[in-house]
Amino acid sequence: MKQSGNILFSGVGGQGILLASELTAHAQLAAGFDVKKSEVHGMAQRGGSVEAHLRYGERVYSPLIEPGTADILVAFETLEAARYLPYLHRDSAVVVNTMQILPPAVATGQVPYPDGVLEGLRDRGIRVIAVDAFAVAREVGELRTANVAMVGAMSNFLSVSPGVFLDVIDRKVKKQFREVNKRAFEAGRALVAA
Repeated sequence: MKQSGNILFSGVGGQGILLASELTAHAQLAAGFDVKKSEVHGMAQRGGSVEAHLRYGERVYSPLIEPGTADILVAFETLEAARYLPYLHRDSAVVVNTMQILPPAVATGQVPYPDGVLEGLRDRGIRVIAVDAFAVAREVGELRTANVAMVGAMSNFLSVSPGVFLDVIDRKVKKQFREVNKRAFEAGRALVAA
């Protein structure tokens, strides 16, 4: 557990990446860290890539993560884990949702969805933690909580206590969705032993 670090969130538009990064940033702030965050929406509304950079520590000057310096990659889709490979280093952890969202070229039959993406990452010596976040979301009764399940899984690699994350969910999530999101966070966290 480090007292500073870089977390990169990646996925496809509509997966809740921005809320996941927001909850993580507020949890780090509540734990006393300086936090900087940057988001790239791109073609998010058309199913394109979305990324959020989050850096925390005693003092942080820039929100952008340089290639080769991401300590944690939270990938909300399998191919997104491979897309951000240049940002990883030897000791990085990749928490990846096992869901596959077909890019347009795959959906139209132009190219096949690549096989063995996670195995390819593992073959490079990268620590890969595969999470079926949609199974967690189904289990708690709300599919839109898959992003918070991913935050729960990732939280095992941070020095911030789970209670801080739950307090942030209480403050940042709409009242009617708080309890189900807290259940998703706890279920996601329980899937991973850091």
